[in-house]
Amino acid sequence: MDMNAIMEQAKQFQHKMTEMQEQLADKTVTASVGGGMVTAVVNGRHEVVSIVIDKEVITPEDPGMLQDLVVAAVNEAMKKAKEMIQAEMSKLTGGLGLDIPNMFG
Repeated sequence: MDMNAIMEQAKQFQHKMTEMQEQLADKTVTASVGGGMVTAVVNGRHEVVSIVIDKEVITPEDPGMLQDLVVAAVNEAMKKAKEMIQAEMSKLTGGLGLDIPNMFG
């Protein structure tokens, strides 16, 4: 095998991966819980972009319910973001089975 060709392929792969990470930062996923009472939006960087809370679920008598709904919505959105990232990365790796999102943190 030609070492220069391998190095060039590695550089190209790294460049494509950087481009994909930038594109994923602009993509979002949405998750709703409680029949749509709480909705969380997360981007491809695993950042919470927004949380929408239906006013009917805001009750001072039961803050725990709202807290649980927010946590559930964020967790579900994070799960969807991870799935989106894995799907996009598998396109880049050509199904090599590499767990690239977890290789870097």
